[in-house]
Amino acid sequence: TRWAHSHGSTTRNQAHGSPANLIDAYACVDIPECEGFGLSNFNIKGLRTDSLRKKNDSDISMLKYASSAAHITGKKLVSSETFTWLTEHFRTSLSQCKPDMNLMFVSGVNHMFFHGTPYSPREAAWPGWLFYASINMSPSNSIWRDAPAFFEYITRCQSFLQNGSPDSDFLLYLPIFDIWDELPGRMVAFDIHKMDRYAPKFISAVNSIINLGYDVDYISDALINKLETDNGMLVAAQKARYKAIIIPSAKLMPESTLKKLMSLANEGATIIFVGNYPESVPGYGNLDLRQAEFNKFKSTLQHNGNKGFNFGKGRIILAADYKTALENSGIEGEELRTLHGLHFIRRKLDDGQLYFVSCLQEKDINQIVTFNTAGKSWMLYNPINGEKGIINPVDMDEGKTGIRLQLRSGESLFVRSFNKPVTGVPQWNYITELPDTVSLQHGWKLEFIQSSPAITGTFEIDRPVSWTNLDIPSAKTNTGTARYSTEINLPDTKADSWILDLGDVRESARVYVNSKYAGTLWAVPFRIDIGQMLKTGKNLIEVEVTNLPANRIADMDRSQIKWRIFKNANMARLNGEKSDYSSWGTIPSGLNSNVFLIPVKYN
Repeated sequence: TRWAHSHGSTTRNQAHGSPANLIDAYACVDIPECEGFGLSNFNIKGLRTDSLRKKNDSDISMLKYASSAAHITGKKLVSSETFTWLTEHFRTSLSQCKPDMNLMFVSGVNHMFFHGTPYSPREAAWPGWLFYASINMSPSNSIWRDAPAFFEYITRCQSFLQNGSPDSDFLLYLPIFDIWDELPGRMVAFDIHKMDRYAPKFISAVNSIINLGYDVDYISDALINKLETDNGMLVAAQKARYKAIIIPSAKLMPESTLKKLMSLANEGATIIFVGNYPESVPGYGNLDLRQAEFNKFKSTLQHNGNKGFNFGKGRIILAADYKTALENSGIEGEELRTLHGLHFIRRKLDDGQLYFVSCLQEKDINQIVTFNTAGKSWMLYNPINGEKGIINPVDMDEGKTGIRLQLRSGESLFVRSFNKPVTGVPQWNYITELPDTVSLQHGWKLEFIQSSPAITGTFEIDRPVSWTNLDIPSAKTNTGTARYSTEINLPDTKADSWILDLGDVRESARVYVNSKYAGTLWAVPFRIDIGQMLKTGKNLIEVEVTNLPANRIADMDRSQIKWRIFKNANMARLNGEKSDYSSWGTIPSGLNSNVFLIPVKYN
C-alpha cells in the first residue's frame, strides 16, 4: 500500500485466505474487500429458489471482517466481490441477487463490484466468452436488459451508505491465538469455505450479538492498542465510536492487550468478558517474563470476583453468556432485530442518523417499530424507485422514536432522522389495500419483441401463463422478451391509487400503462403503483417480461453445439465437474400467475 501510494495509486484487496489475523490484513489496504460465495436462503415470499444452487459460505459473520477493518481504521469504502456461484450458470436472476446484495449492505459493504464479468467480442457467437464462477453481468446475458433498474437500486443504496461514519454498538475481540491454538497444523489459511470449522465459536458470538439487536465491528490486538477513550466511549480512527468492547471467552491473550484493556477501563471504557477471563499468554518467546506481566493484570480481575466491577472511571463486566453480559452493560439492542427480525445497519451523519433496514425474512412488517434514537424530523426513502417522504414519528421514552414501517418480505428502506425540522418535503404515503381488487385473469395476448430463436406472431393466451406452455417447440428453448398485453375497464372508485401485482414473474418485467413506461420490476414483490397513469374506463396494460438463458443453453447442449471456448473456465458446474446442461428441464418463462389490480388508500 505504501508503494502504491508513492505511485499515486490506491489498493483494494481480499484478505480472506490469509494465514494472518484477517482484521489486520484487511486493514492494510485502502479499500478492504469481502466476497460473497453462494446463495443465502432467507425464505423470502415469492422468491424463486433454484434446485441447482450453492449455499452461501459468506454469511454476515464472514462479510464483516472487511467492513470492521475499514470502520476502525477510517476507510470510507468497503467493496465486495459480488454474486459468485449463486446458482448454476445461466440460471441466476436479478431477484435472486437482491437479498444477498442487501446482506452485504447490512454487513457494511458500500462499493460493490461484479467480479468476473467477461469482455466478450461482439462477433463472438452466443453465449460468447464467459467466466467460470460469477454471474455473467454483461450484454450476452438476457438479464442485462433490465439490469439498469438493479444498478439504480445499488447506486441509491451506496449513495447513502458512503456518507457519514459507522455507528456500531460494540467492538468484538477476535481471539486469534485461541483459534490458532485449537486448530491442527502449522498454517491456517482463513478461506471463506472453512470458517465454520476454523472459527465456530466466534461465528456463534457474532450471531448472538446481532440477534440481540446490536451491530458489532471486529478488532485485533494491534488495533486495540490504538484505541482511545472519550467520555466513556471507545474511539477508533476518525469518527468511529463504540460503547464497549466484548472479549468472547478468550483463553490466550498477549499481556500488552490485557494491559491496554485495563488501561481503557481505567479511563472510562466498558470492557465485557463473556464466559471467562483470559488465562495465559500465547507462544513461548520470553514466556516467563510475559506471563508474569500478564498475571499482574489477571490477579486484579480475579481479585474483584466474577460479576464485574467498577475499575477507575470505567467498568469491567464478566457474564456467562452474551444476553446476560449485554443486559448488564445497560446498552439496549434495537427492536428492529429482536422483535421484528429485520436486518439493519446504522450510520452517523452530521445532522442526524441513518438506518438501512432490510426485511430478509418470510414475514411482512406493517406496524410501529421502535428506533433507539431521537430526531426533530424523520424521513423514509425507497431505494427501489427513489421515492421519499417525511413521516410523523411517535415519541417514545428515553430518547427513542416509534416509526411505522411497511415492508413486505424482501423489501428495504432507508430511515433518516434529522437534528432539526425539515420542511418542503412531501408526506410519505403509507398504503391501505381496499377490498375491491380487480383480477386480470382474461383477455391477454402475447407476442415476442426479442427472441432467439425468433418467434413471430401474436398469441391469444387469454390467461397470463408461461410462454413455455405455447404449443411451439422454440418457445421452450428460447431466450428473450415477450410482451403480455390486456385491456381493462377501470371502475370509478374512491381509491387514492392502484397497485399492479404481477405475482410470479420469470424473471423481470417492464410495465407500460396506456403506452407509457411505468417502471421495471426485477425483484419480489413484483408490485408497482400505477394509479397516476390509469383513467376511468378502458386502459391498456403491457408487460414486457425477459426470461433467463437457461432453456436455450440446455438445448444447445442437447443439440451438441460446441460453445465452450475456454479450456479451464468454460464451464465448470457447481460441483466442479465439467459436464453439460443437456439434462436440464424446461424453466418457466414470463408471467406465471394471475395478475391483480389492487385499489389503495394513502394514510
